Amino acid sequence: MAAPRPTESRDVDDVLITKRLEAYYRRYYRDALGIPEWHELVALRLADDNYERERLRRLEGALGRSVAGARVLDVGCGTGGFEAVARRSGVDAWGVDSSAEAAAIAHLRAPVGRVLCAAAEVLPFRSGSFDVVYCFSTLEHVADARRAVHEMVRVLRPGGRLYVHTPNRWACFEGHYKVFWLPGLPRPLAAAYLALRGRPTAFLGTLRFLTLGQCHAFVEAGGGRIDRILASDAGRPVGGPLSPLVRAYYRLFGIRPYVEFVAGRRGES
Repeated sequence: MAAPRPTESRDVDDVLITKRLEAYYRRYYRDALGIPEWHELVALRLADDNYERERLRRLEGALGRSVAGARVLDVGCGTGGFEAVARRSGVDAWGVDSSAEAAAIAHLRAPVGRVLCAAAEVLPFRSGSFDVVYCFSTLEHVADARRAVHEMVRVLRPGGRLYVHTPNRWACFEGHYKVFWLPGLPRPLAAAYLALRGRPTAFLGTLRFLTLGQCHAFVEAGGGRIDRILASDAGRPVGGPLSPLVRAYYRLFGIRPYVEFVAGRRGES
């Protein structure tokens, strides 16, 4: 029997990756979060190039420069969509994720050795290994955010930059469940609120929402310094009929729905 041609092998790999992505995100959106529109979200994840290109554009906008040619570590890389797009744009992209399943899927989409299954609190890299560390929608999931930020600062090269984007504890929207949220709810009340909305509550146990003040303290404790505080999601509508009240609440207390910043190592310009 003739060996499969390279194009045929790539086609088989693409089908395998698509099947694994579909199963992974179906369990996430339908089973873990109970989102009614889970079909649409799974479909977006199966064709997420536009979304990932926008994330890359936002990163470059936050840094004020292109990251083509840079060595970039994505902490909490999930299934590797961002790395795939970044590599096609000339980025030396690496990824780590604590989920063995997500990391295994990302590994299928990456050069050998570029994706590792590891916790953010114990990054398996030497100090000063990366030009950019990118942490999007991950810090709220780690068990020890202080330690994770310390590790991300540690692996920065001299002049390197850390980008973090994570939900604000005092925001009025929960971006995983995609529901209007009452800021600062204690976990038992948050679980009761989700249950009243007919949503599964187990995933709530993975979430530890942070404030800008906490993140600032973590960066300082890790030997870093926040250079820029960003607000790229400040205008996102939320709350439906309550939107005017939400906007007034944000203005009155100076709250941004997400904590988003760029940091470097302390003592560097």
